[in-house]
Amino acid sequence: MSEEFNMSMRKFLKQVGVTSQQEIERIVRDADLSGRSALSVKVVLTADGTDLHHVVEGEIALN
Repeated sequence: MSEEFNMSMRKFLKQVGVTSQQEIERIVRDADLSGRSALSVKVVLTADGTDLHHVVEGEIALN
């Protein structure tokens, strides 16, 4: 892979990480999650024009 590709991918993944964290923090702050010890989350990665369908699921502890 080229250096340009690697830098472009890192930039995209950084944007995904930062914006995802911001949205998770927002929903934890704004939603009524009382009584819940964890937040189940899922990320689905696709790429237009390809068969890419990558799913990552997990839980984020709330306390």
